[in-house]
Amino acid sequence: MRMRSANRIRIWPRWCAMVCLGSGALLLPAGLMAKEAASCDAGIKLHLSAPESSQGSLLLVEVKSEKQLADLKGDWDGRSVPFWLEAGGEAVQKGLVGVDLEKAPGEYELKVTGQRAAGEKVACSAKLEVKEGKFATEKLTVGKQFVEPSAEQIKRANEERQKLRDIFERVTPERLWDGKFRIPLEGVTTGSNFGKRRILNGNPGSPHSGTDFPAATGTPVHAAQRGRVVLAEELFFAGNTVVVDHGLGVYTFYGHLSEIGVKVGDALEAGAVLGRVGATGRVTGPHLHWGLTVERARVNPLQIVKLLANE
Repeated sequence: MRMRSANRIRIWPRWCAMVCLGSGALLLPAGLMAKEAASCDAGIKLHLSAPESSQGSLLLVEVKSEKQLADLKGDWDGRSVPFWLEAGGEAVQKGLVGVDLEKAPGEYELKVTGQRAAGEKVACSAKLEVKEGKFATEKLTVGKQFVEPSAEQIKRANEERQKLRDIFERVTPERLWDGKFRIPLEGVTTGSNFGKRRILNGNPGSPHSGTDFPAATGTPVHAAQRGRVVLAEELFFAGNTVVVDHGLGVYTFYGHLSEIGVKVGDALEAGAVLGRVGATGRVTGPHLHWGLTVERARVNPLQIVKLLANE
């Protein structure tokens, strides 16, 4: 089946929330204006939660069809976009597109393919512009061993980094989470520091790939959603760390814990206590470092709480 090329459309006034997609129309939230239309085969509609994105952000993709499509797959710049069937939805399938914290700005194409019941292949495509993220820079003073580690410490840190990469490369084919995601600390509604470039003892460091939540040592840390523990150990930089696999390439990361209360292989329910806030690893004080990786892309974890609020 040949795909029609994506056509640009004009930006509508603020009061207009209708965008033509494929053979039908799709409503967008009030105030959201589409910069680029999707091109879809007849009877298929593709909706992005935003018409553009920035480094470190997360987008929700919805594909609507007359009947549920089989073997629905997405591809965004060489990264797969797994889909799940919306609970109670007639034929609405959703997926998450993660824009890595250091993704080069530019325009990228999202391609979605599927199959109707009769075996007919169908497809959609849409262009998504990625803009440069606006992240602050901060200066920190930390222990000398974290800025000038020994050869043995460098070896350990590199091995741990590769171990995490190997974990994030694995995609559990089914969705393990059920419902909306939550912030891991009770009563907390926001965090800080995501994407910050840090200058450690005068030396430029890598961007901060998680969101920080200052809290007293011993504060319970809860699983953001259902999932399976795939890492529970002390890491050189992150201290006592837990990583939870939520399925479909979605992982949450909990660092600097004072203690770990779970082990690898544990199945956790949403809200289960997996550890407690601490100041282990490279830190300046007690806090939780919460990270989110979606198909290997490091994104702001607060966005999954907002995007899946209605799950």
